[in-house]
Amino acid sequence: MKMKVNYFVTAAAIAATGFLLTAFQQKPKFDLKASITKGKEVYTAQCMNCHMEQGEGMEGVFPPLAKSDYLMADKKRSIQQVIHGVSGEIKVNGVTYNGDMPGVELTDEEVSDVLNYVRNSWGNKGDAVKPEEVKTAR
Repeated sequence: MKMKVNYFVTAAAIAATGFLLTAFQQKPKFDLKASITKGKEVYTAQCMNCHMEQGEGMEGVFPPLAKSDYLMADKKRSIQQVIHGVSGEIKVNGVTYNGDMPGVELTDEEVSDVLNYVRNSWGNKGDAVKPEEVKTAR
């Protein structure tokens, strides 16, 4: 009987140790490169018609994302504008645009990916936008 109890206690201790190790493991590090790759697909499907293939936009009609002072100035604003859209006057690289961009129905990860793509393409270099930041912004 004592052997059975010892086996049970040992098995329970091993299981508890495994659970604790799993529970306290760090999350995998955010992979910006993979996010940018996925973001290109989202951009092609959702954004390219207006902002063009190389993010150049159409002066006076659709603002550029390439080398964009407006895009790069405020990461939180960019998240909000992808989610909710933007309407009215904005100034991008010294040119005034006055139009509407509707919000886009995307998951938190897709918003993160597309922003990582445009914020790290065509002369832009920006910090990662993580899905948790998008979730918080909603």
